[in-house]
Amino acid sequence: HDVNVYIRGKVKISTKIFFDENLEAEVKELYEDGSRVVNFYMDKKILRFEELLQIIDKIGHVPLPPYIQREDNKEDESEYQSVFAKEEGAVAAPTASLHFTKEQHERVCSKFSHAYVTLHVGSGTFKPVECDTILDHPMHSEYYDISDKAKELLDSNIPILSVGTTSTRTIEFYARNKTKQKGEANLFLHPNNKPLRVNHILTNFHLPKSTLLMLVASFVGLQKAQELYKIAIEEEYRFYSYGDAMLII
Repeated sequence: HDVNVYIRGKVKISTKIFFDENLEAEVKELYEDGSRVVNFYMDKKILRFEELLQIIDKIGHVPLPPYIQREDNKEDESEYQSVFAKEEGAVAAPTASLHFTKEQHERVCSKFSHAYVTLHVGSGTFKPVECDTILDHPMHSEYYDISDKAKELLDSNIPILSVGTTSTRTIEFYARNKTKQKGEANLFLHPNNKPLRVNHILTNFHLPKSTLLMLVASFVGLQKAQELYKIAIEEEYRFYSYGDAMLII
């Protein structure tokens, strides 16, 4: 089975990578978004995805974002995981959800209508915008799934507060493609492509030149986003995955 992965460091097609437990990987394709297609082997046999997940659970590490310059530790196994995520497939945690404890999540759910959506965050989320204009940036695609309950809420006129850029990308892609509850989403939100369905958003503070920062600007405008980030820097807010959050209402 072909597996799309993110590899730190340079590799070529046919490069072989060796792991514990006699696990091997061979690079088959190189994509422009920085991801790689590999096959995983054990004893010369290509592994099925389910078999691979079992081995990764045994020998793998928590996939901290590349801007966190340290090795993962035992605490990351629980700290870098939302309390309500269920579906395997993302290469990074939806970090806005990390602000909720189980008790806080239950309290919010008891007071407001809510629903869950799935977006398997891909490695392209870490790729900076390197073009002279944002319109030329090749946006990565990610698998999404809108539950029936989420569809019902999104098709109504109820105001939506989205927890994180992950949920926002999913909801806004659906708002533009309402016949599809699941598939591949590649929507790039920016000041010239504003949200159609999400009214409010809870999100962390993001990397400069990132598509996630552009998403924030799609809600408030580029100048306002720069002003807010200037305040966050002056007040020494914590940025990125384990950082603070902002609520846009």
